[in-house]
Amino acid sequence: MGLVFHSPFGANMRDHVSMTEVSSLTGRLLVATPALADPNFDRAVVLLLDHDEEGSLGVVLNRPTPVGVGDILESWAALAGEPGVVFQGGPVSLDSALGVAVVPGEAGRASEAGRVSSRTEDGPLGWRRVHGAIGLVDLEAPPELLAAAVGSLRIFAGYAGWGPGQLEDELSEGAWYVVESEPGDVSSPAPERLWRAVLRRQRSELAMVATYPDDPSLN
Repeated sequence: MGLVFHSPFGANMRDHVSMTEVSSLTGRLLVATPALADPNFDRAVVLLLDHDEEGSLGVVLNRPTPVGVGDILESWAALAGEPGVVFQGGPVSLDSALGVAVVPGEAGRASEAGRVSSRTEDGPLGWRRVHGAIGLVDLEAPPELLAAAVGSLRIFAGYAGWGPGQLEDELSEGAWYVVESEPGDVSSPAPERLWRAVLRRQRSELAMVATYPDDPSLN
């Protein structure tokens, strides 16, 4: 499995974490509704890494593959959380790799500074904040730059992308629930249970959706 590193620090990739508009959903979760028919996103939980007028980009948090991180990125394997495998981040650019890591303490530091979003530059070298303690990793940087700071790391092959207005159309059609993310969502050791877990913690009628059967005919 050959992957091309996508560095969020290079000129070849649009700066997906510089947007701080109030209307941005950057850092939120998209949780697929039971009615979403696209097999790419059945029961998907997507972390939005960028959302602005130019479109949206995110990674699916609950699609582990059988491929170990050490099989393709040996130098990063020791920092990868359990299960230590590559995740399929979405149907776009499956030959590219993105790293998302949680840096403990960064969420509180940003909050104390009165910063709501991602433009802070006070994280460790090789890491750029997306939202709170969650940020993008420069996979071309030496892993030792982050080893002491990273609480968990996920490697994603591919990503989910939407053109201008496309995600908004899907939201208006009821394809997604939008909820707040937590740092633990990125590093969930049981990603196959993440869809139900995220819905179950909502203090609304969404908690009831978590009981929806995988096969609607059984309902």
